[in-house]
Order: sequence, then C-alpha cells, then structure tokens
Amino acid sequence: MDRFGALSAFVAVVEHGGFAPAARRLGVAPSSLTRQVNSLEESLGTLLMNRSTRTVSLTEAGTQYYEDARRILEELESADRTASELAGPPSGLLRVTMPVAFGTLHVAPALPAFFREYPGIRLEIRLTDTMMNLVEDRIDIAIRLGSLATPNLIARKLAPHRRVICASPDYLGERGTPMEPEDLSRHNCLLFDYLSGESTWTLARDGKTVKVPVTGNLRANGSELLREAAIGGAGLLLMPTWLVGHDLAAGRLLPVLESWAPTPGASEGAVWAVYLPNRRGSKKIAAFLDFLVQHFGSPPYWDKHA
Repeated sequence: MDRFGALSAFVAVVEHGGFAPAARRLGVAPSSLTRQVNSLEESLGTLLMNRSTRTVSLTEAGTQYYEDARRILEELESADRTASELAGPPSGLLRVTMPVAFGTLHVAPALPAFFREYPGIRLEIRLTDTMMNLVEDRIDIAIRLGSLATPNLIARKLAPHRRVICASPDYLGERGTPMEPEDLSRHNCLLFDYLSGESTWTLARDGKTVKVPVTGNLRANGSELLREAAIGGAGLLLMPTWLVGHDLAAGRLLPVLESWAPTPGASEGAVWAVYLPNRRGSKKIAAFLDFLVQHFGSPPYWDKHA
C-alpha cells in the first residue's frame, strides 16, 4: 500500500464529503479512492468511515485519525515547499485571500507587474469579506483590514488603514457641513454596519472620545455601492481612504470633521498580511509581500491627496 497516497485519499474524501466529490476534485475514479481507503482500514485493523449510498461519516477512530493525517500531510507539504524554495528563485503556487473591494481596487491592477517580476509564482486568489481559516482552507497569506487579533499568526503591516467621513459637494451644499460630532445625528448617514439595527460612529481628538448614534435611509454590505451612493449625493459616508482617496483627490467627495479621527485610527489599524508560523522564511511569501509594500508606497498612493 502507498501509505502517502492512502492518507491523501482518506483526507480528500473527508474534506470533500464523499468518494464521488473527492474523485471529481482530484480527477480520478471513485473506485481508486475506495481501494486506497479500504487498504488503509485493513492495515490499521479498524473502520475509519461509516458508508451509506449517499454519505460517509467518520467513526470515533476515523475522527482522530483524520486530524493526525491532515497534520502529517500539511507538515510534509511544508517541508517540500521549504526545500524547493531554497533551491532557486521564488516559485510555485501561492494561495491568497483578501477582501473583495480592496483586492479589486489595489491588488488586481498590480498583478501584471508582479508576474513580470516573478514569472515562477502562480497565484490562487480568493476574494471574500469572510475571514477564512488559514489551516482549514489551506491559505498561505490572508490580507486583513483594520485592527488585528491573531496571536497565533505572523503579521506584517503593508500600509496604514485610515478612515474618513465624507460627502459629495451637492449633499453638503443642501444639508450643510457638520462642524461637531453631535451634528452627525442630524444627517443622513450611509451605513456599512449592516449586521445590527443600530450604528454608532466613534471619533477621537486630543484624548477625547465621542460616540455618536447615526441613522440613514441606506444600509448595505457593499462598500463600493455605498461609495457610489455618496458620490451621487445620498449622504455622509465613513470609509477607509483606500476606497475613497481618489474621489477626495478629484473633489467628488469632501472630507468633514477632519480634526476628529474615526476610531480605530491608523495607529490601531492597518492593512495587514498574516500567515502561519510554519511559512516563515518562504521566499514566495516574502516576494509577494515585498512587492505589495513597494506598490502601495509610504504613504500609500491612495493617501497622496492628504
């Protein structure tokens, strides 16, 4: 029995929910996976899976064996990557996840230049605003925004993450410009915090923090939709400068309450790249992150209006 092949087959069947879907994903016949898992069970002298016509489920022994097998395969994959990367220039597959809007606006345009500089690297990018698990989803790098609470991951700051309250000239001309945080409660605020029925914007200045309840006629989970609505004059918007920086520079949006900093501020939040400790020393991770830092600049190009 090919022990490595049997372990890989077993883990694939578990993670894809059955022999048929695992076979489709791997491009092999279901019977091949069945033979490998059967051989594995025979060698162990115990049943790892309960099989039915439609589903498979793990036995108690199978549950523990799956955790151990997955860890062994991940460590072997890590060892292979490390050995291969030491032999030459950065190369191989790099799996990256990042928020949809940020990836579309600031990573996608830079990719042609990245591939010209590192032709041996292949990227698999997953755009999602959901926080993915680097181990379970087999992610090499996750780009995350704002405050960071990942004690078990290595984090690198790529750029500051500064937020601003802004509105279109037409809206401010019609409704007036808020001069103090309390004025926000009298304005139509476009809300990104769509998970709750109420929203509060928190501002800080000279050690003083003010929390202002805000309301509005538009609440959405898409930052680009809210940006377009703000440009059209729908209301006040609280968004990071990486989203609205070019609109501020062009005058399509105007900043308000500039002496007050929305919290978390730049000192508390950033554009972060996080990865697992066992990926420390990866040449392709370093190449990708070094490239992004250089591409974004210091200060980042989206803050040049300031």
